[in-house]
Amino acid sequence: MPHPSHSLAETLEHTRQTFLAAGHTLPNVRRDFPEWHQGRPRYALWALMVDLPHLRALLARAADVLGPWLLDDYQRQPHITLALAGFPTAQPTQPDDYGPEDLARHRAALAAGAPPPCEIRIGAPSSFSSAPFLSVEDPEGGIARLRQLLDDRPHPDGGPYVPHLTLGLYSGAYPCRQVLQRLLSMEWPPVRLRVDRLMLLEYEAGVIGGGLKSSETCRLMIKK
Repeated sequence: MPHPSHSLAETLEHTRQTFLAAGHTLPNVRRDFPEWHQGRPRYALWALMVDLPHLRALLARAADVLGPWLLDDYQRQPHITLALAGFPTAQPTQPDDYGPEDLARHRAALAAGAPPPCEIRIGAPSSFSSAPFLSVEDPEGGIARLRQLLDDRPHPDGGPYVPHLTLGLYSGAYPCRQVLQRLLSMEWPPVRLRVDRLMLLEYEAGVIGGGLKSSETCRLMIKK
């Protein structure tokens, strides 16, 4: 098995090269996306919520640095997505619904796995085609352990998982090389965090970049 940092470095380099190869960023459009949610009001995901003042300051700084390239009114709090859940419903009928049995399965997996608190490091900037981000290092393997317990739904685009902190959403088709140069020209001081809780978060499916609300919290505790 490759060293985790090497694996992350390779994944980030692949992400960077994919972004540059795209040529231009992917525009995000402020609309309802009914073909995706099909009338289902909320979408859920498992994440580490890192809504701290200094990280909010980083997001504000990103808005200044990237300025007109970002979609306005991005309200999503700083968080690190670990696994997608789906559309919460009491009676699942579609593959991407998230029902009581799914939640019970995840609760049981977390109780049995008893994941401990872990350190994460937020650092170098990069970008997906639709969004710039700060990379997240997992020096203790905590993110990997949580994903083993939770990640049982395929990623929509089929690409590799990249732990990250989203800085916003692109508002148009902008030259990728210029965007990346702007990102890399700024100093992004690394941030170390000790995380001790996992959250099931939800957002309004028809609102792009809307705020997150917690519907479930799991404390990460050291076994005695």
